[in-house]
Amino acid sequence: MIVVPVKDGETIDRALKKLKRKFEKTGVVKELRNRKKFTKPSVIKREQKLKAIYIQKMINQQMD
Repeated sequence: MIVVPVKDGETIDRALKKLKRKFEKTGVVKELRNRKKFTKPSVIKREQKLKAIYIQKMINQQMD
């Protein structure tokens, strides 16, 4: 359960912004979207592998 503390005099817009930010950090919306459709395990592994390769390239570029 996500709790957003609201201070005295704080606007609702600010509280909603905090709530949205917390939802983004927890990944609830992303997980719901992923559960709507079935993804084959081979496709998931391929995406993870490509992501790992990309991250490794970025790390290698920073070190050079």
